[in-house]
Amino acid sequence: MEFNLLNNAKLHEALNLLNEQLLLQDAPFTGLVVCGGSALIATGLITRTTRDVDILALMHDSKLKESEPLPEYLLHAANQVRRILDLPQSWLNNGPAAQFQMGLPDGFTERLHKVIVGEKLEMYYIDRRDQIFFKTYASADRGGYHVTDLLALNPAEDELVDAARWCMAQDVSLEFHQIIKDMFRKLGVKSVSDRI
Repeated sequence: MEFNLLNNAKLHEALNLLNEQLLLQDAPFTGLVVCGGSALIATGLITRTTRDVDILALMHDSKLKESEPLPEYLLHAANQVRRILDLPQSWLNNGPAAQFQMGLPDGFTERLHKVIVGEKLEMYYIDRRDQIFFKTYASADRGGYHVTDLLALNPAEDELVDAARWCMAQDVSLEFHQIIKDMFRKLGVKSVSDRI
């Protein structure tokens, strides 16, 4: 079955509808910390489509909170939006929740880009620097479109070195260290591989 993908306009529409659904439910005010493709799209870093909105954490009283599990009221509202816009089942998900538990780059919270959607919903999109960190990790781990996204962010050598060092603190195994060094060689940035 084919579903609608989210581009910038469709993402904006989905989030506005989500806010409306939260209003209809008289749900609590909700802050979502978002990474991945939807954050790249919303912040204008990359123009592409995505299947989903990846919730890394919740924001409550200016503090990051775990997004596992997502609140039932939010899942209910997201399901209503899914039906209206014909989106994939998990268009709003907490797939990256484990990353929040593993740890975030220094200064992560201060770099978040806040967008007020409406009376019940605020989005906090991760910064370009943190996208580079996360996309470096995902590129080494899974490859594919993550590599495309990483290259589209046009990171400087120092940014890649910082990202690689953070990634290697997430996975301290010698195998991962070698995987990430090899990845940078294959991407034509041997200088980064030599520095880590």
